Formats: sequence, structure tokens, C-alpha cells
Amino acid sequence: MAAHGMYRRRDDRRSQLVAEITNDLRRYSVDAQHIGHAFAGLHGLNPTDLHALIAVMDAEVTGDPITPGRLGEQLNLSSGSVTALIDRLERAGHIRRDRDTADRRKVFLHYADQGAALAMSFFGPLGRRTDEVMARFSDEELEVVHRFMATMVDSMRAHRDAVRAESARRPTS
Repeated sequence: MAAHGMYRRRDDRRSQLVAEITNDLRRYSVDAQHIGHAFAGLHGLNPTDLHALIAVMDAEVTGDPITPGRLGEQLNLSSGSVTALIDRLERAGHIRRDRDTADRRKVFLHYADQGAALAMSFFGPLGRRTDEVMARFSDEELEVVHRFMATMVDSMRAHRDAVRAESARRPTS
């Protein structure tokens, strides 16, 4: 019986490291999802709500506020679904809509003060743990880890987009 590629023997150190890193990434991803779902459950959010809040936060962190259209693209949602999502999150105090000062037709989504406070109170302890872990590494080590993680995120997003494109091409029955 042939061994599946995931379960092949890892005889050399590089193969062992690749397997260990892959397993660590999977475990990290699963644990992060559990933490996110716990936050969502405590605050009456569904998985799409949580993904939307993460997208809004990511956009704010990079200094490039997200528009409803871009949010819909990221979450693979229709315009109507995005509007309902934004309305729901705004009513709950998680986000706010702000008009662009240069082009009043354009709307940006931001964390509302109440939503940011909820996120900070829940995720603050995790942030402190993360800071403690990162303090154990030199700047040079963190540069390598950052480059690795950024490249892995790009790879994952490319795969996500390919899966979405393939799903869109399949006939529904």
C-alpha cells in the first residue's frame, strides 16, 4: 500500500522541519479559529460577521480603509449580502460607516469605539502572550519569520482564490 504524501517518512532534517512547520501552521490556524469563534459566540456574531470584522481591522492596520465593495470581494458575498452584513454589524456597535471626505459617494468601514473596546478586552491577553513570545527572538529572526509568514499568507490567498474560481465555474444542480 502506497503511503499518502502527507504521511511519507521524513528521513532528513529538512523534510522533518517542513513537516513540523506544516503541522504547527495547521494547529495555529485551528486554534486561532477556535479563539475567533469564542469571541463571535460571546458577542452574537456568525462566522461571516467575524471574517468581516477581521477584514475591517486588517484594512485599518494597513492604513487603507475598506469599502463595502472590497469587503464583498474579500468575503465572496453579493452586494445585497454585504449591505445586510454591514447593517447588522453597525446596529450591534461593531463598525461604523464613514464617507470619504474627498468623494462623498465613497464609504469606508471602520471599527466603532464599542466594537474596538470589545475586541481589545477579549484579545488583549492574547496580544500580551504574543508580545512575550516575540520578545524571545532577535530582530533578525523576526525578519525571517515575517518574510516566511507573509509568503505563506500570499500562497494561501492565491489558493483560496483558485478554489473560489473553480467553485464559480462548477455548474450548480
